[in-house]
Amino acid sequence: MKATNRIPLNVPLVLLTGASGWLGRRVAAALTRGLPEAGLLAAGGLLVRALVPAGEDVSQLREQGLEIVTGDIRDMKSVRAFVAGAQGAVLIHMAGVIHPKTVAQFEAINTQGTINLVTAAQRAGVQRAVVMSSNSPIGCNPHPDHRFTEESPYNPSAGYGRSKMLMEKALRAEIAAGGPMQIVIVRAPWFYGPNQPPRQTLFFKMIKEGRFPIVGSGRNRRSLGYTDNLAQGILLAAAHERAAGEIFWLADETPYTMNEIVEVVGQVLREDFRMTVKPNQFRLPGIVGDVATMVDVTLQYAGIYFQKAHVLSEMNKTIACDITKARKVLGYAPRIALREGMRFSIDWCLKNGQKI
Repeated sequence: MKATNRIPLNVPLVLLTGASGWLGRRVAAALTRGLPEAGLLAAGGLLVRALVPAGEDVSQLREQGLEIVTGDIRDMKSVRAFVAGAQGAVLIHMAGVIHPKTVAQFEAINTQGTINLVTAAQRAGVQRAVVMSSNSPIGCNPHPDHRFTEESPYNPSAGYGRSKMLMEKALRAEIAAGGPMQIVIVRAPWFYGPNQPPRQTLFFKMIKEGRFPIVGSGRNRRSLGYTDNLAQGILLAAAHERAAGEIFWLADETPYTMNEIVEVVGQVLREDFRMTVKPNQFRLPGIVGDVATMVDVTLQYAGIYFQKAHVLSEMNKTIACDITKARKVLGYAPRIALREGMRFSIDWCLKNGQKI
């Protein structure tokens, strides 16, 4: 695909958290070399500094020319070192925890860690912060045809959503106070694409083996975001003058039903990669998702996080957003849809030793 969408970032430095993560690696690539397969080019020659937790593999980031600072957003010493000399910079903050070891980590990392970073960035003279949130503070749609907008009320159901809600409220208070640093909040739903973690490869494997659980009718809809589409939106939020002080939903052009997601992945595995895909006959009644929700909420209330219960609790829910505001204000135009994005994702898995 021809690269035509150049997004200039006329800043001396880009500060990047979450650079070693699934989406973060694509944003790092967009900032340094562009993502031509997604039609996305950044202005070259940017100095990018990444805050990366100890123990992460940063070899690819170093090859791309990133300056690496090792540290933790919960530690103010690390954060101050990260933002040192960053006057006039742009901060893109994507670090966070989705599946923690304990429920307490949600607020320690997602809420307080973000507050630490924003506080230090303001003191260092950073001009704009783009902060990644998610669909979780808003909860689930009341019916499959409903779409969340930026005005939808908060309705988190568990620890992750609550931590992101508290984070957003703290950021919105800073925006209302009229401080010197511009703040932009971007919300992304379930995303997919290259650099994916093993849990996403398991998703492909379950579909291949015909044992992915469809809970309920499968007609519930999910907004998904291909990582390069999201990278485009993040860079636009970092560069566009009208983004300051705003919230934007970023996702693919349209939500997909769960039936459609499973069908498309199976189709790609069969037609593009010549794999044998068993018919998916693993269907569970909708009440299973409702019971999983009660179990998840109860366990998290007791301070316990059980990933399988949490994931299952969302399988019969509609979680879908409207990207109209991002399209109108930022010029956001997601180029890659479900089939092409899943083909890129599966191809990356097979080329990087993740067996399906």
